[in-house]
Order: sequence, then C-alpha cells, then structure tokens
Amino acid sequence: MQDQELKGSEARLWGLIDQRTRPDADKPGLDARIWELFGDDWAIMFTDLAGFSRQTAEFGIIHFLQIIHEQKRLLLPLVADHDGILVKIEADSFLILFRKPSRALHAALAMQAECRRYNADRLPEERVLLCLGIGYGRVLKIGDSDVYGAEVNAASKLGEDTAKANEILVTGSARAAMGEVPGITGYELIEETIPGSDQNFRVHYQL
Repeated sequence: MQDQELKGSEARLWGLIDQRTRPDADKPGLDARIWELFGDDWAIMFTDLAGFSRQTAEFGIIHFLQIIHEQKRLLLPLVADHDGILVKIEADSFLILFRKPSRALHAALAMQAECRRYNADRLPEERVLLCLGIGYGRVLKIGDSDVYGAEVNAASKLGEDTAKANEILVTGSARAAMGEVPGITGYELIEETIPGSDQNFRVHYQL
C-alpha cells in the first residue's frame, strides 16, 4: 500500500515509524508517543481449525470454502454476543480482541460448545474442530486493522500451532487476569516454550 493511501491510525503509526528510521531520531521519545497513541490492554484470541490443511488437500478447495463458510456462520455471532472485535480472518484463522480476558474465555467456551453441537451429526471431514489461544496484555492496536505485541504473538502460537482440536490454551497473563469463570475446572501448565509468554496453560472445562 502506498503511503498516500494510508489513513487515520495507520498513517499516523507509519509516519512515526518513518521518523524512527532517521539517523538522528529520538527513538525513546518516538516509542513513548507510539505507545501513548496506540497502546492499551486487550485480550487477544486466535482461532484455528485442526487438520484443515490435510483435509483441504484430500477433499479440495470447494470443501475448504464450505468449512470456512460454516465456521463464520457458527462462530462470528458468538463473537458479537461476547463483545469481541473481529480484526482479521486469514484462511481458517480468526484474530479477535476482547476488552477483558474473562469475556474472551466465556466466548471460547460458547464457541467450543457450538462446534460440539454442530459436529454431533456431521461426517468427520465436515466437522469444525476448533483450536483456541488467548493472551492478554498491553498491545499496539491500530484502529480496527491490526494489533501488535508479545501477547499477540503468544496467542497466535498457542491457537494456530500448539492447541489441538477442542482445546483452549491461555498465556499466564491471561490466566492471572481472568478470575473465576463458570465451567472451568482447572489449568494445566504447558511445558512447551512459547515466545512472548513465560507461562502458558491448557484450560480444562466442562460444557
């Protein structure tokens, strides 16, 4: 995208980033301005579908499009019901923001419950097998177009690479800020190292 096509928050951010590249730049001062403009605490949810690439290779692109359609139809109304903000969709993955980690976890439970209901009478290749990762912390939110930060990276790794079908994984920061959520029976420490988060947990839940 050309600079003249950028508007609002994106234009402001990249203008400051451009200033930061100059040899005489006051990087600490510019960084403070960027965080003041765009920094805030958000819960970040990444979703992914288990086995999706394999199924697409086996059943073809139209099958791919059908599952994407069904995922949107099933899950996006639940995101709205829990006051989530959909930032982007990339293939079978969603990036969603919530003001509070507890809202993100409530939404995750509702999404897993809806997938379980939907999958009950479906063929294996038609099931929506949801993987979820949730982080929480100070991030740079650029309008409604993108979000950056360590907890974003950790949530992405948890949801897209680490979680298995039907799992909800959370960072230590998200867990610490969640409080009591009905349906949660415990948290299991994940031994795998996740960049951006020192501790990460598998959520045990009942639907």
